Formats: sequence, structure tokens, C-alpha cells
Amino acid sequence: MGNSKKLSLAIAGLILGASLVACDDGRGGAESAAKQFASALSTLDVGSVAFDGKDSGVAQQQVQDVFKALEPDKPTVSAGELTLDGDTATVPLDYTWKIGTGEWKYTVSAEFTKSGDKWLAVWNPAALVPGLADSEILSKGTQSPQRADILGAGDAKLVTYRPVVNVGIDRMLLGSADAAASATKLAELVGVDPAAYAQQVAASGAEAFVRAITLRDEGRTVTDSQITAIPGARAIPEAQPLAPSRTFARAVLGTVGEATAEQIEASDGVLTAGDVTGIGGLQQQYDVQLRGTDAVVIRAQRADLTREQIQATGTDPRRVVFEMAPTPGTPLKTTLDPNLQSLAESTLAGVGPASAIVALRPSTGAVLAAASGPGSNGYNTAMLGQYAPGSTFKIVDSLAMLRNGLTPDSKVECTPTLTVDGRTFKNAEGYPETSLGSVALRDAFAHSCNTAFIAARDTVTQAQLEAAAVAMGVAVEAPALGAAAFLGSVPGEAAGTEHAASMIGQGKVLLSPLAAAIMAGSVGKGSPVSPQLVLNPDAGAAAADTSGGTTAEAASPSSTVTPEAPSKASGQPITAAEAAALSDMMRAVVTSGHAGFLSTVPGAPVGAKTGTAEFGKENPPRTHAWIVAVHGDLAVAVFVEDGGLGATTSGPLLKQFLTAAG
Repeated sequence: MGNSKKLSLAIAGLILGASLVACDDGRGGAESAAKQFASALSTLDVGSVAFDGKDSGVAQQQVQDVFKALEPDKPTVSAGELTLDGDTATVPLDYTWKIGTGEWKYTVSAEFTKSGDKWLAVWNPAALVPGLADSEILSKGTQSPQRADILGAGDAKLVTYRPVVNVGIDRMLLGSADAAASATKLAELVGVDPAAYAQQVAASGAEAFVRAITLRDEGRTVTDSQITAIPGARAIPEAQPLAPSRTFARAVLGTVGEATAEQIEASDGVLTAGDVTGIGGLQQQYDVQLRGTDAVVIRAQRADLTREQIQATGTDPRRVVFEMAPTPGTPLKTTLDPNLQSLAESTLAGVGPASAIVALRPSTGAVLAAASGPGSNGYNTAMLGQYAPGSTFKIVDSLAMLRNGLTPDSKVECTPTLTVDGRTFKNAEGYPETSLGSVALRDAFAHSCNTAFIAARDTVTQAQLEAAAVAMGVAVEAPALGAAAFLGSVPGEAAGTEHAASMIGQGKVLLSPLAAAIMAGSVGKGSPVSPQLVLNPDAGAAAADTSGGTTAEAASPSSTVTPEAPSKASGQPITAAEAAALSDMMRAVVTSGHAGFLSTVPGAPVGAKTGTAEFGKENPPRTHAWIVAVHGDLAVAVFVEDGGLGATTSGPLLKQFLTAAG
């Protein structure tokens, strides 16, 4: 009985084992092979995949050749539900490619065969791209849409497509002429380095056009006849996105050109060599918004097909496998007034050192002009400069003093000198003796008595000074500006000589010309000015920026404030009454102080404040020249680096600007 039971169990075990073997039809191994193949295709590296009838190294080379035109992009590939038929299996492979801002999706079928106990992938180029033949590869073509304009006040076209000519040597037109001689003559004609250009021409191919320079067509002095008189030289008409002139708001707007190596590296594959993109300023910051997206076409073609063969055929022999239409860019709207911007630039044209004029409309905060002079050498001094503001900062001092109970008529002591912790402070050279002694705060402000304001340090704390600056919109966030800027730095803590220096806009107090204009504008408005330059920033495009600029940060509220000035908006902003008292004092600078030259400016009465800020360790020290003014609904700051006195250097520039502005 016991042996019979054991025999029954053994037979049952054999039956169960046979049943399990019958259920193991190889599906698990085939699915594993399919997943491995899909994973390998996602990296475009199939060197580890076992193929039926195809060497893995040869297959890998073919994969590289097929997809070379799409580098550095790689697909995401996943294996679908497998179909098993004996020792063969088929599985759908779902491909997803990120092409620019779009997606290319397709599904192909891959086949596997069982060899012994292994499943091998059956090589078929159609498992890479639908319908791909063994002798075919992919090619990729792109075409950028026309770049969108940058607009100014009233939608004036600040940057738009303007006609240019590319001047250079066309090697095919040289004939028997000497290339070096032609290159030298052309370089001398258009004003580029003859030796360097001749070397560039010599190193180029026999059919190359070697550009020497791109000239604006409007107003160019080099004529077509002068160019074509040189063997091989020609001028090719084109249009490029340009401002009205080469210098117009260049530091603010930026330029458009071929992407730099740094931009390409930072773009994560969006930009490649030869791509046109924004370089600096708003062009770079809002490149995605302005550029739009390229048209993309991917074709399958014979690997040996040449460009000449394609051009020689009546019908394109290539097969389109993916196509994406372009998306035009969106114009960027700004508040810049083209007339005032040009006026500011022409006013600074003869200034040697770095300089700036910023004009804004206090009622709206619109930045109407942000000009940096030729001495700034392309730097955006107007918005990014960081300088001690000197006595212009006495506007902030005065607000703090008013909040401590003083009025413009309150008496303050103006002494020739004042010593703080062993350091002697004095008034500017030529300070009028008639304004020494016990004088009204208005008079001390009008003549810029340093000692009177430094003496106030005992009643005006550094924290109160910072609070007064913030109350006037200085050193605070500017969420509506839409551009990189330095809006000031006023420390909340300082003692001794540093606190004394802060009272006359020295020490660690720093402003940009834009911040100085905001300070003056807040007096004119009677409440803090919130500056605005860009009216329609595309936050989505900003977040996607890959041009190497600061666009992602520019979409955030604190983008326009440097780490030195992260203050939030004031909980106690300047009031209309406080602003009226300050306006009275700024007007006194013109009527009885040392800015009397502004009294003849036509239109609304001008209120102003000059500033001379010492820097460096020379004796006597060198100085920056400042002046700020309010003229109706216009606030202006003028700055000249290492310019001497504010009244004598920046003052005449301000008068010239205000008089012409009307």
C-alpha cells in the first residue's frame, strides 16, 4: 500500500513537471531580449545586442550612420506587447524623439528568433525608422522663422529687419586674378585687417564666398562699383534684425549673431554651430520669445546621395519621414522712446569716460531712455553700473530727517569741517561762506552742505537711512522691469565713519543711474516708482531660455536685484506730503543753489540735486559726477565716471538733454 502511494506521487510529479515545461513557451526570454533591444536603441548603442546573421559591431556602425544627422538627440524607445509564434517573436517598438520644441513619435516592428536557448534580434533597418532601407540614412534640415521685432513706445520698431550687404571675395569669380591682392584691396576699402583677411581668403575653398564685412545698406559710403572693381569682390544683399543705428541702445537691446561656444554649450542641444541667436541684452534674455521655433524636416535618403545629385534631379529623391512647421517669434514690447534714447546718446557722444543718462516717466515707471556713453565700451552703465551716488543721496537723507520731525525750514548746523572718529569731512571746494552756520535744511540741501548732513547721523540711524531709500523705490525688487539691473545697495547697519560716509552717499552706498532716476522720480510722483522696461515678457519662453543668458532668472520677481540689494518693497512708502517737501528742496537747488543753470530750461520748473562722489586713494581724490532732476513727468539721472563735479560736468549734459527733450 505504501509503495503504491509513492508511485502515484511520482507519476503526479512527472505529469505536473511536464505541464510546467509545456507552459514555458519561451515568452519570458523573448520579452527580455525585446526590452534589452529597446533599451539599447534608447542610447543608440546596440553593440551589446546579439543579432541573428549580423555582427553587433557592424549593426552599431549602421545605427550611428542612420542617426548621425540627429546628434546629439537620442530617442526614448519602449517595447510593446510581444507576439510569439514558435521560435519567432515580433514586438512593436515605440519611439519618441524630442525635436526642438516638438516630438516625433512612431512605431515600428522588431523581430526576434530563438537560437538554442537564446533569443536573437533579427537585423532590419526598418526597426529603426519606418520603411528604412538597408542603404538609407536620415538627414535633417532646419529653417528659422523671421526673428520678431523689438518695439519701443507706441510700438515704434527699435529692432527690425533692415537691408545690409555682405561684402567679400567670391573665389569662383576670381578667375586668374591673384586672391591675396584682391583680398588686400577689399580689406583696405572696407576697413578690416588686410593681412588677416587675405589669410582667411587663402585658407578658403575654391568655391567659397569669404565675407569681409557686413554693411548697412542705408547710408553706406562704400559703393557697389567700388566693390566690383576689385576682381572677385561682390556685395550680396540681405536683411538682418538691426536697431536704427549701430550704437542705438546697444547695451540694453543686445545684438543678433551666430551663437557663441558658451551659448551652444549652455543650450543643451537647442543651439548648434551657425545658429543665429541673441547676444547680450534683451535679445539674449528673450531669445526664445523673439526667435520662435525652427521648421524641421527629417528625410530618409541613400547614404551615398550628394548635394549635387539632389539639386540635379527634378524631383527630390529623398523621402520625408517627419516635418514640423515653424512657429514665429513674438515681438518684445518695451517702453523705450526712440527719440529720447537717441537724444540721450547724442548728448553723451563727446564724453570720454563711462557715462549714462536714464530718463523715466514717474507716473507710470516707464523707462524712456537708458543710454550708456561711448566710454562705457559696450557695458550697460545706465542699468548695471554700481557707483557711490555722492550728494544726490541727500534726497534719501532728507526723507529720513523729515520723518524724524524736521521740515525744510528747520535749522541745521553747517560747519566748514566735521571730524568723526579721527576722520575729517569737509564741504566741496567753493562752498559759499554765506551758507555756513545755522541754516535752513533747504539751504543746506541746495548748497549741499556735507557737514550738516553728517552731523545728522546722531539722529538718523543707518537703519532709518536704509528704510528711507527703500521707501523711495531704491534697492528694492522691481518685478515689472523685465531686465537685468542693479537697483542699489544701502546697508542697514553701519557705525562711525562708515555711517557718516553713508550720509553723503559714500561708504558702501551704491546706486546705478537707473536707481538714481527712480529716487528722483519717486519725489516727482509722490509715491515709489516701480520701473518698467519690458511690457510683454513671455515667462514660458523665459523659463525655457537656453542661450546662456539670465532669462530664467529674469522671469522671477527678484531678477532685477543683485544679491547686495534683496530688499522687499517698503511698508512705509514715501507719501505725497513728504515728496512735496523734497520737491521744494530740489527746486531750491535750481533757484538758490549751484544748479541755477537749469532755471532757463523751458516748460515745467526743474527740481534737481547734484552729486560728487569720491573714489580711489589718490590725494586729492578722483570723483564721479552726478545730477538728478525732475521736470514735469520726467525724471532724469546723468552720470559721468571720473567726471569731476556734478554741477560742472553732468549739469550741462542734463540741461542739454532737458532743453532738447522739450
